[in-house]
Amino acid sequence: MIADRIASWWEGFAPYVPGFAQASWLVIVLSLLAILVSWGCGLLAALGKVSRFAALRQASHFYIWFVRGTPTLIQIFIIYFGLPQLGLRLSPFVAGVVALGINGGAYVAEIVRAGLSAIPKGQTESAQALGMGRWQMMSRIILPQVFRVILPPVTNEAITMVKNTSLLSTITVVELTLYSQTIIATTFRPFEFYIATALIYLLMTTLISQAAGRLERHYARSL
Repeated sequence: MIADRIASWWEGFAPYVPGFAQASWLVIVLSLLAILVSWGCGLLAALGKVSRFAALRQASHFYIWFVRGTPTLIQIFIIYFGLPQLGLRLSPFVAGVVALGINGGAYVAEIVRAGLSAIPKGQTESAQALGMGRWQMMSRIILPQVFRVILPPVTNEAITMVKNTSLLSTITVVELTLYSQTIIATTFRPFEFYIATALIYLLMTTLISQAAGRLERHYARSL
């Protein structure tokens, strides 16, 4: 009986497997590009917060304050629906990458700032006393420790980025969520296809968590 039900379910699900594979690949591409944009925005904002120029400090503070204090979905709508009123029209894919990247950048900026603050100033002073240049000090002493400190929150941010791609269904990006909705509209089987979508997202986020865990153990052994 159970075998018959599984066979019946697979018979109905199998035709949509290629579509799910394509939508999953789009989620991966969206996430990777958005993560790159978020790191660019985050590093600029983190540097801006410690800049000697007041205008840069204020701009960075405003950027982080605004992005962290407003819903991600509203930010996506501002980029996709709002910018055309200013003469800048972006495709759904580009608008999604930009919106998610800008959103993630505010959190990356705070992660980087917290990581740098966690390193005792005495280590910098000791490196300078040993005659190390700025690049040697950063590459050999500061950055390895900062990376180990920020790895868990960076992992969480990457997982959030993957899940937030589902919001791009609202601007017609055919990722997993919108693909599932189109299938459900014709099959009227929401439970099965939403569960399948959830499991694919779960697989992606689990792989990210496992990769980050291996990196954490590697750095724990090397220190």
